[in-house]
Amino acid sequence: MDRLDREILGILQQDARISYRDLGVRVGLSANAAADRVRRMRRDGVIRGFTVLIDPAADTRGGLVVFIDVTLRLDTTNDAFEQAITRLPGITEAVHVTGAHDYLVRARAADPAALDVLLRRLKTEAGVAQSSTRIALRAANRPDRTLS
Repeated sequence: MDRLDREILGILQQDARISYRDLGVRVGLSANAAADRVRRMRRDGVIRGFTVLIDPAADTRGGLVVFIDVTLRLDTTNDAFEQAITRLPGITEAVHVTGAHDYLVRARAADPAALDVLLRRLKTEAGVAQSSTRIALRAANRPDRTLS
């Protein structure tokens, strides 16, 4: 990755729907050259996908947003855990982290009873030995961040 790739990534983080023509203009490339760089970064796994960010105030799904610190059982591998959580409803993200826990899981649950079911399933189906759960009360808006 060079400086132009990092600049393209920063622009795409702000507006992933920008046209290749406009992207090229902003970084000093033709539309085709900008598109080629984006395609290469997708092929190489630098860009893993594009997503939509929803304003939490506009999200009408309701329920609880939770963050679960997870410690795996000794007999559970990271791959097995990551595969198991794809079958569990409500999990929106799992990040392998350093520190006292193995993963930080972000999830949604309709209510405390649904959260209880999710936590039990993490232990019985995904190899979790311990968990610590925090409920999100609100999200502070932050300006978009770009790579530097």
